[in-house]
Amino acid sequence: MVQESTKAEDGLIADGVDEEPIEGNRRIFSGWRMQVVAGFAALYALFHMAALNGVSISAYTGITVPLLPQFPMETWNFRIVHIAGALALGFVVYNAMLFSEKDDAPQSGLWDKIAYVLFLPALLALGTSLWFAQTIASGTLPEMGGLTTWPAFAGTPIYSQEVWYFGIPLLVATGGGIVIGWFEKAPRDRFRVSDVLLALCGIAVAAYLITIYGTAARNAVGTPFVPVGVAFAATAGSAMILELTRRVAGLALVIITAVFLVYTFVAHLLPGILAVQSAYSWQRFFGHVYSDAGIIGPTTAVSSTYIILFIIFAAFLQASKVGDYFVNFAFAAAGRARGGPAKVAIFASGLMGMINGTSAGNVVATGSLTIPLMKKVGYRPTTAGAVEAAASTGGQIMPPIMGAGAFIMAEITGIPYQEIAIAAIIPAVLYFVSVYFMVDFEAAKLGMRGMREDELPKLAKMVRQVYLFIPIIILIAALFMGYSVIRAGTLATIAAAVVSWLTPFPMTFRGIAKAFELAGVMSIQIIAVCACAGIIVGVISLTGVGARFSAVLLDLAGVSQLLALFFAMCIAILLGMGMPTTAAYAVAASVVAPGLVQLGIPQLTAHFFVFYFAVLSAITPPVALASYAAAGISGANPMETSVVSFKIGIAAFIVPFMFFYNSALLMDGTWFEVIRAGITATFGVFLLSGGVQGWFVGQRAAWFIRLGLIVAALFMIEGGLITDLIGIGATAAAWLVQRFLHPDPNAPIPVRGAD
Repeated sequence: MVQESTKAEDGLIADGVDEEPIEGNRRIFSGWRMQVVAGFAALYALFHMAALNGVSISAYTGITVPLLPQFPMETWNFRIVHIAGALALGFVVYNAMLFSEKDDAPQSGLWDKIAYVLFLPALLALGTSLWFAQTIASGTLPEMGGLTTWPAFAGTPIYSQEVWYFGIPLLVATGGGIVIGWFEKAPRDRFRVSDVLLALCGIAVAAYLITIYGTAARNAVGTPFVPVGVAFAATAGSAMILELTRRVAGLALVIITAVFLVYTFVAHLLPGILAVQSAYSWQRFFGHVYSDAGIIGPTTAVSSTYIILFIIFAAFLQASKVGDYFVNFAFAAAGRARGGPAKVAIFASGLMGMINGTSAGNVVATGSLTIPLMKKVGYRPTTAGAVEAAASTGGQIMPPIMGAGAFIMAEITGIPYQEIAIAAIIPAVLYFVSVYFMVDFEAAKLGMRGMREDELPKLAKMVRQVYLFIPIIILIAALFMGYSVIRAGTLATIAAAVVSWLTPFPMTFRGIAKAFELAGVMSIQIIAVCACAGIIVGVISLTGVGARFSAVLLDLAGVSQLLALFFAMCIAILLGMGMPTTAAYAVAASVVAPGLVQLGIPQLTAHFFVFYFAVLSAITPPVALASYAAAGISGANPMETSVVSFKIGIAAFIVPFMFFYNSALLMDGTWFEVIRAGITATFGVFLLSGGVQGWFVGQRAAWFIRLGLIVAALFMIEGGLITDLIGIGATAAAWLVQRFLHPDPNAPIPVRGAD
């Protein structure tokens, strides 16, 4: 009661923003089951933190524990364990279907019994892989170049053992577990037999691949001579990745991946640029896809390092209730302005979305608070949802974290992360300034008020707690002092735990364990999505379709570079629709970015172009995940919400084209050029917002004034001296007409031939 009254006196609004939303198919365990799953999730996250920082028990104690990994781990092994742990945890935590009231009663029937039977082939596959490991460790096999050979060619005993004792049993158990998972029922607080079976199959895949990839057989990956067991393991692993992705991210990415998989095996039958010279065998393709050119390539490299590190950082912030403070601080700072809750949504969602990593996930976290308040002060449900969707999407382009997209860009391009984060500053400012003006002009047109003093948190109290920003400040400072991303993220995570002791929610040992548990569960979706995107990347690298797409862009550029850029934008948005940011960018970067680089566009500019449109797919109709999530909270029509969110974020669809014409927007130029580009582009998005919303110099604008403002905005954003002068001249003309002629804002647009 005392705590509740204190909140009321202080006017605190946000409470529970940090609580992780529970999906409709997530299990809610209790008792010993909860302790087992929580312990596994915490150990999984802790394993990554230890591995990334090179923590080794034997190095500190001189004691080697055989069952515990020794760091640093070999890169491929680390990534394989990373995926296997996510599969095991994901299948246990996420049900194959949404729960309903019918699932409450305990059920045990035919499906359970079949699943129990399938444990036999799963255990056989796992046992065989462990036997292979023992055989290799025995030293009886010949070596080549310091690596043990793997004599598993057709007709040899080991080949037969791979097929009959490992491969076929594994596929039977995996396929059976996936199918049974669609039908087996169990109460929400219980394990399902089929899910435990799939977790075991994921471990069997990892055990085999770690064993075989430690031999000279790794050199055969991607060739027709890849061991048949690798193909079996990769097939089972890919099937489990697709199933887990379906459970945690929906069907969109799974369907896109399936299209790429089908393309691999029919490409030799297709005409034109889609064709390949000869068909790929099942063994060669799946041997290729579970390599560093596919599933354990760039996307998993990032998810196993930077992404999971910052998920742990976000979990520590959540455990110390820093998210509540961010939102309350935003309300205290901006809540009094007209349409205050909408402006709060911009700041709060930008801060949370930067760390969150998914636009739709951030909408659910902060939108449950901001959307009802926006409706309360007068925004229509459609607009309220659209503002939240646009703001949450902007969090993905907000440095320094950029929703983990910056880390994937650094991995793919080889450009230092610090350069990417610096280059993102002006575009991010332009996006949020544009969204701010859009909601401000909307509030002005509707005559909205801000929130009252007694409805808001006390700004003085919020300022006294500004130390809660210390973890983020430490993160930024460490990055620009030259620390590695891993070390900077680790320091920021430690700082979050230390700072929590200055709040009512100090992190004890139990709280730290809870944060690691939260991080383990939070990481499941993004790891599954990155691994699934890795399948697509593997298809692209094997078939070379990305290079042929680049040739198409070059042909279009011969006609018009602007046309080539527009085509690249459309492809990036289409590839990103329905996918989380990281997967959307990873796929688009493999298909679109190489073509842009061949056009002569600098690598950083090309990848930023692709990244922006991959991010914006979350608010682009007809498949706009962030807008749909916001519509679910606001009660508005999803398609209408996506159209309005597209309108609110319109500046973000224009700015990437300006990267091409004015590289100073990406901090490429002298200080004078960069500052001038930033100022003129900011003025440009102000004009663009006024033109789109129909509001200029404190009053509604007629259609021709709006058109003039949009044209002036494009000239200002472009950033050249002549274009700036043209933009200023057009703005001055619009102001004079608006100020002295007072044109009717409701006058219809003249149509040729009308009376």
